[in-house]
Amino acid sequence: MSDAIEVHIDCGEQTCLVGWCRYFGRRGRPSSVFEYANEWLTRPNAFAIDPANLPLQTGPFYTSSEKSALPGALRDTAPDRWGRLLARRALRKQGRSRTLSEIDYLLAITDRARTGALRYRREGEEAFDQGQTTGRVPPVFRLSALLNAADAIHGHTEEAEDIRLLLHAGSPIGGARPKSVVEDKDGALSIAKFPKPDDLRSIPHGEVLAMTLARQAGIRVSEARLEDVAGRPVALIKRFDRCGRRRIPFLSAMSLLGLQDGDVATYIDIAECLRVWSSAPTEDLHELWRRIVFNVLVGNLDDHLRNHGFLYDGRGAWRLAPAYDLNPVPVEEKARELTTWISEEGPEASVEQARRAASHFALKSDQADTILAEVSAALKNWRKIARQLGMCAPDIGAYASAFGE
Repeated sequence: MSDAIEVHIDCGEQTCLVGWCRYFGRRGRPSSVFEYANEWLTRPNAFAIDPANLPLQTGPFYTSSEKSALPGALRDTAPDRWGRLLARRALRKQGRSRTLSEIDYLLAITDRARTGALRYRREGEEAFDQGQTTGRVPPVFRLSALLNAADAIHGHTEEAEDIRLLLHAGSPIGGARPKSVVEDKDGALSIAKFPKPDDLRSIPHGEVLAMTLARQAGIRVSEARLEDVAGRPVALIKRFDRCGRRRIPFLSAMSLLGLQDGDVATYIDIAECLRVWSSAPTEDLHELWRRIVFNVLVGNLDDHLRNHGFLYDGRGAWRLAPAYDLNPVPVEEKARELTTWISEEGPEASVEQARRAASHFALKSDQADTILAEVSAALKNWRKIARQLGMCAPDIGAYASAFGE
């Protein structure tokens, strides 16, 4: 089985063909081949959609893996566990039992909501939404319907309309928790992150708390707020890969490093990417170390390589994307180990290990001390901010150990 798609990107008022990707779904080890279009290679403002693994040059680029046979730049725009679950449920509702390919998953979501700037269509098709019944993103006032649909998915009681609303109306984001893209009142796109009926604490409150604290600690983050939906909290995180209607190219650290899900890497490895590809490497290196310290101090332990990203700066280089998916985890739920190690010393979430690695992030000892003091100071009033966000007393107590209390 093979399948081919055109890869496009918005160029001002027009959409430009970047290249083609042909996918071969061989049983056991699928593969793909990507090739840039000559018209893209000759454009004055052309850039490599993945500078480390898909450099801007003629010829085919091959990808083969049991985990994902898509090039990393394309894989980053595909749905992850939650979106894939929706796609499979949709197929089952249609009474079909075939196995979905990675191209099927890639094209299962609405074009406007897709992460980053790449756009896809099968060869011979004109529309980027691949015949979906709607390419619209649900407005924020439909949060109640979206939350009810997510609950139905969780309880295996969903109707076809529930799946259509969540899948085709915009849920391209990774992770296993229920979420959807929504259009805010000003037309901007946000990610709505929903609670689950079996949550033991308010995960949306915890994420917005962490985002708020991160901003106060000097970390670049997207705007985050909570919405009350029939007495339940929903976190709304503004999309950082959009500037008005303009789409901003995105790459995860996993892709830029040429790795797959489950592969182990360190923050020092990400730092090396910044040294090579960032247009402001020192600034980004300092920011990355600040995030390490923050993650250690708030117990944000699910910091895997998909949860670090880069945005194209429009001038041939990439910048560290704003921090995202920040979720404090109580000590009782998980050992104090980072998913992305600070260094080769090991996974321990340790300020001392971070300090020993500071020089890899272009920091002198006094600069590291200053950053550590600033982050620590921002976290002192976490209980007050949690109350301001409407977090209940039991949840504040549950999160206390994440903050070292």
